[in-house]
Amino acid sequence: MARAFWRGVISFSLVAIPVKMYRATESKALSFHYLHKKCFTRPKQVSYCQQDDEYFGTSDTVRGYEYAKDQYVILEESDLEKVAVKTTHAISIMGFVKSQEIDPIYYDASHYLEPEQLGAKPFSLLREVLLKTQRVALAKVAFQRREHLCSLRPLDDILVLHSLHFADEILSRDELAVPKQELTSPELEMATSLVNAMAISFKPEDYKDEYALALERLVAAKVKGEEIKVPKAPKVEIGDLMAALRASIKATKKTPAA
Repeated sequence: MARAFWRGVISFSLVAIPVKMYRATESKALSFHYLHKKCFTRPKQVSYCQQDDEYFGTSDTVRGYEYAKDQYVILEESDLEKVAVKTTHAISIMGFVKSQEIDPIYYDASHYLEPEQLGAKPFSLLREVLLKTQRVALAKVAFQRREHLCSLRPLDDILVLHSLHFADEILSRDELAVPKQELTSPELEMATSLVNAMAISFKPEDYKDEYALALERLVAAKVKGEEIKVPKAPKVEIGDLMAALRASIKATKKTPAA
């Protein structure tokens, strides 16, 4: 059974709903270990102190914040527990917005919210009113040593908390530029036809990480000592746009979009 990594309350106005938070996603990527090139053994992770000319492990480290060049203030675990923000134990709702007001670039991670027994009714009420108003809750909460901006939305019988990037975490795109292009009506109509011909429904179970699967096959081949062939990179040709669109529509009609 999944283990909650955070417990607290959802708070808005004078309402408090005790909840538990769970991770909603996990990485499926293959993991690799760094090995000593000479003998293929895993090295022990140690750090070196140039001032004392000695090696040390993580048990001999402390947290230090550099407030000036080579000047540090040391923070103990007990200090971090004293960080004064009300969102340490509460998902503090600031208001309710239309989900389309939040550009997808702001979304970060996802977490499941489940009510404690005492909070089941107000939790269900919040979920239902979000469905009815077609809004999401905009809130702040602190966990994993930082405060997160987040949104809450209904999903089946629970709520999902999506952590959001703060505005100053979004990198500027001012230096990026797309050369001005004049698009003709036939080009737009042909491109629209292609998009409509390739229209599908999103079914997450239909998609797999092809790179991970190919990497697994490569590892299996290496274990067996088999020869590994390098795949050829696809040749990219930029020709006549209208001809490419017509050919794409023709190919789509023959083969349904995968």
